[in-house]
Amino acid sequence: MKKYYLLLLFAVLPFICNAQGTFNATITHDGLERSYIIYVPASYDPTIPSALVLCFHGYSSSANTIWFYSGFNKIADTANFLVAYPQGTLLEGVTHWNVGGWTNNSTTDDIGFTNALLDSISADYSIDSTRVFATGMSNGGFMSFLLACQLSERIAAVASVTGSMTTETYNACDPQHPTPVLQIHGTSDGTVPYLGASWTKSISEVMDYWVDFNNTNTVATRASIEDINKGDGSTAEKIRYAAGDSCSSVTHYKITDGDHDWPGAWGNLDINASALIWDFFSQHDINGKIACAEEGSDQVLSNTTEEVLNTLNIYPNPSSNFITIEGEQLSSRKYEVRSVDGKVVLKGFLKATDNRIDITTLEQGIYIVKMGKQSVKIIKED
Repeated sequence: MKKYYLLLLFAVLPFICNAQGTFNATITHDGLERSYIIYVPASYDPTIPSALVLCFHGYSSSANTIWFYSGFNKIADTANFLVAYPQGTLLEGVTHWNVGGWTNNSTTDDIGFTNALLDSISADYSIDSTRVFATGMSNGGFMSFLLACQLSERIAAVASVTGSMTTETYNACDPQHPTPVLQIHGTSDGTVPYLGASWTKSISEVMDYWVDFNNTNTVATRASIEDINKGDGSTAEKIRYAAGDSCSSVTHYKITDGDHDWPGAWGNLDINASALIWDFFSQHDINGKIACAEEGSDQVLSNTTEEVLNTLNIYPNPSSNFITIEGEQLSSRKYEVRSVDGKVVLKGFLKATDNRIDITTLEQGIYIVKMGKQSVKIIKED
């Protein structure tokens, strides 16, 4: 129960406005004044359209709470995107997003509100309309899927943490373009059951829906995530269906024995949900995978090819100082470390007797280590 007391504490902490870029704002929609928090990184340049991440809180939670624990602002500082944290309305005295299921008694038009919110933010800031993404926890994850189904003309990709699709969302889903999907969910989730319930689809049904719609491979590639934290009581596995239309993919981080958690903040600590979500979003726009036209790699990627790409092993990952590179065939000892926007931030040659790279000088965030034709994502911690 400790984690719930912590979240309650976060929810009642006074919001401190960061004059550098964190602002409370409101819009009026459907006769209701709706509030949200928006974070604008110091690197924001109004002459260059920026990506926007919509981050939706869970049932009974708040924009302040998910703003606090998700850590998206720190990622935005290095990756240069805006983050908006909308606030849900009250249903029988409890904050919520109207997604069907247990919220069927709601009359709130949250699809219309999100549409109006995007209009308002786009009027105030320079937003790349092709790179608008939705994510959230629990009820916020349900909301993200609802947007993928009913506002897909404005949403490039979605990521759900402990959320799913209600029966109503599932049955009325009508996306207008291939939609990359990322799902993070614990098998022991006692709030949104992994195997589904009368009011929510199982995670396998959700994955199957998007695999079918996106026309991806029907056989997934699987990779176990290193159990770097033995004390969190859970392990993680990455399950990915690739090679969909427009190079779309469906990815699931299955947290065995995981509960109703935001990995990296509490619960499973082998992965960082927020870092993985931005890494996923950063590869896409509303037309699909950004590198699709140049590479076409996901359209023809076979299991054999993916195994070759994964022969490069890097540990520890995440790391705050040094990483070690191992591989069956290191054809070249020359390496490059690139930021998510492609900028080379480190380069050099591995020593004959030392396969380590010093990443101490890098800022916290996600990077790509390239050696020859092989590349692996790493997370730099503080």
